[in-house]
This record gives sequence, C-alpha cells and structure tokens, in this order.
Amino acid sequence: MTTIEFLKPNANITARRSAIIEGLFNLLPADCVISDERELVPFETDAFTAYRRLPLAVVLPYTTEQVADVLKYCSTNKIPVVPRGAGTSLAGGAIPQEDAVVIGVSRMTRMLDVDYDNRTTTVEAGVTNLSISDAVSEDGFFYAPDPSSQLACTIGGNIGMNSGGAHCLKYGVTTNNLLGVKLVMFDGTIVDIGGKALDAPGYDLLGLLCGSEGQLGIVTEATVRLIVKPEGARPVLFGFDDAEIAGACVTDIIGSGIIPVAIEFMDKPAIDICESFAGAGYPMDVEALLIIEVEGSDEEMDAMLKKIIRIAQKHNVKNIKESQSATEAAQIWKGRKSAFGATGRIADYICMDGTVPLGKLSYVLRETYKIIERYGLRVANVFHAGDGNMHPLILHNANDPKEAQAAEDAGMDILRLCVDAGGCLTGEHGVGIEKRDLMLHQFDEVDLNQQMRVRAAFDPDWILNPSKVFPLDIEQRKVS
Repeated sequence: MTTIEFLKPNANITARRSAIIEGLFNLLPADCVISDERELVPFETDAFTAYRRLPLAVVLPYTTEQVADVLKYCSTNKIPVVPRGAGTSLAGGAIPQEDAVVIGVSRMTRMLDVDYDNRTTTVEAGVTNLSISDAVSEDGFFYAPDPSSQLACTIGGNIGMNSGGAHCLKYGVTTNNLLGVKLVMFDGTIVDIGGKALDAPGYDLLGLLCGSEGQLGIVTEATVRLIVKPEGARPVLFGFDDAEIAGACVTDIIGSGIIPVAIEFMDKPAIDICESFAGAGYPMDVEALLIIEVEGSDEEMDAMLKKIIRIAQKHNVKNIKESQSATEAAQIWKGRKSAFGATGRIADYICMDGTVPLGKLSYVLRETYKIIERYGLRVANVFHAGDGNMHPLILHNANDPKEAQAAEDAGMDILRLCVDAGGCLTGEHGVGIEKRDLMLHQFDEVDLNQQMRVRAAFDPDWILNPSKVFPLDIEQRKVS
C-alpha cells in the first residue's frame, strides 16, 4: 500500500514533547489532556483506517475559552494542531502527525439555545448530528442534513467537511443549513460569524469556512436551521434489472422537474449486503434499487408518486413497493443508513466520494464497473443519486498488500473518471489525505495557489491541520 506522507515532523517539537505536554497540563484540567501512549491510540486514525499516526498529545476541552488557550499556546510554540470531531472522516481528515496536538470537541455537547420563532438552534461543536433532531422532534422540527454516520458524527465535523446525507436533495447540505459559528482562530482569537439571520451582511465567510476541513480555525459553536417536520413522508422501493437503466431513471425524474426529498441508489451487491444486515424488505430479484422518498400531505405524495411511477415504467421498472407504516419506512432507511457498517462485516473497503452531473450517472456507473473489473476487485455501489454523489465501496483484503494497493488505485481511477465527466472529487467526505494528490487533476497549480493564499490569510503559520487537502509538494513549497 502506498505510504501516505506528511510534512516532515518538527524535530525540535518532538524533542520538547515533555515540556509541551507539561504546558498543556498547566493550561487545562488534568482530565482534558491525554499523553500516555496507550491512551493516544484511539486518536491515531479516523474512519480512513488504512493509515495511522500517533499524535504528540490530545486535548479534549470543555469550553471555547479552553480551545482558545490551547490554540494560542500552540501558535506561540509553532505546534501543529489537528481538529477532531468524532473521527468519522472517510478521507483521513483527522489523522494526526507525530508532532501534532489533536484538539477534540467531543466533550462540548451542550445545546445552548432553541429558538422556534426564528427556527434555529445553537449547539456546541461536539453535539452529534442526530441528537439535534431528537431534541426538537416532539415540537415538530428536525435538522435536515443526515449523513449515514449521523448517530456519531459531530456538528463540528459536519461543518469541516460540509456533510450532506440522503435528504440533501431537497434540503441541501450543511452549508445550506448553517447560519452562524463561533470560531477560534489559529492564535486563540475568538470570533463570531453570522448568527440567526438567514443571510449575514458582508463577505460570505460561512461559505468559506464550511468545508474548509479545519484549516481556517476551529468551530466551537454553531447556529443551524430547524425545519418544520412534513405532514407525512413515504419511501418507495423501485427495482430494476439493470443498474444503468436505474441511473437513467434518476436523470429523467430530476429532468422532469420533480424534486423528491431523497433518491438513493443501490446495486445488487449493496442490496444483498444491506438486506442481510437489516432485513429491510428489499427486493432480492433485481440488479438495482432506488429508494425514492416523497413528503407532504397524502394528496401531495400520491400526486408526486404517480408522476414518478410513470417515469419508472418507461424505464421498465420491475417492481414497486411502497412503505405501509412508519415502522416499515424506518426499516427501509435503516438498511440504507447501515450500508457502510454492513459492508464492513464482510470485507475491508475503501469508500469513494466523487460527484457527477446527473446526465452522466449511467456512463460513470458503466465505467466504474469496467475499472473494478480491470483491477480484479468487487464493488458495491450505494449513493445519493438525486445529486449525483457517488459512493462506490471497493471491497478488498487489507491484509494483502497487492490487493490493498489495487483498491486504492481503482479508487483514484474512479475519482478521475468523475472529474473527467464534469464532476468533482468530493461531495461530502472531504479531501483529507485520501484525495489530496488528485487535486491537480481537478485544479491547476494557479487555482491551488490561490486557495492556499486564502488558507494562509487565516493561518499564516500553517499549523492548522497541515498535510491535508493540498498536494504535499505544493504545500511544502508554500510552508517553506
């Protein structure tokens, strides 16, 4: 497997490790600092588990002020910092370096404000995605972005990667639901950006911060939109005999002007994996499955489904199954939401995250299967079809170096395919270390230099999450 490199560790920092740790203990309560090598192991990687680095230390603050104190200390001493939410990043965004201090927000879990008049809530960055909806559900509201890891992933991490989820087709991704943040800058300065208003005055700094992968500052609080729960919601299963035809059906549904709340795609391997795990009632005699959810009143849902069914029939849909109860609907979504974990039960996998124009879905699917066949591997395709965010799960044996390398190479070829088809490298997982060397396939060096100027304006010493996003040789020249 290719060795992932980082910027060369600062030997001076490594030599001063004991003094640095002592300094952290002087700043924070003892239970906020982790320095024992065995206790650091859980922080050596994230969900991109192929690569691991043991950090110099980990701090788990309780307050924004504590985060600020640590960042000021690290900035003064030129110590690299790696922000971390729940560690669910699939792109290596939270993997540390040996000379870095990890700042985790997992203890910052308070809901600070719920404002139904303005339909907002303000939470600390360690609050999990799903817990927001759980907290406001009884009052008829929910938080829309719903990544598959929503049970564990934090709002801070969601903002870092601009996470989406199955329902982003209608409601948008994190950036469309984020109204304000409290941000700690590289030197410990605390700033508030945005607020409860739908559109903050001045430059769109929120748009810049959301998806910046922890390289512009550390978010400690966020104000997000709350949405009124729909009158009803109904997921429907559509089975097809061919994956490409299912992709073409998605294109025609969106092209007709119909916007369901979600359109999810699974091919045969993914159907088998998820049904075996969740018993969701998926049809087992099809090669591809679409989960299409509509919402509104019964009359609205019936009218929309009538149009969708008419389009599906033109694509020779094999079977159609509507959920008949809230329990059945929940089971359908359990199967889809469990896809990554269920796949991990049967094989190691790498999950790609390329996004393509809807008109190229069928083409990219066809070429993806060719790429996987060329490398002698297996793939399970499961993705957000409505916005073209593809998630091929490339199955392999991580204990076989040749097979693991083949899986990485196949994944890179698939991402190049997505970009060449008019798409981009990532829809919601971020670039991290996984895709950084492909950034030159999507951008030229002039583009990257401009992006890096913006980064340097926020972090002139390049201490925040170094070695991520930008190709290492280009970042090294910038840092030097």
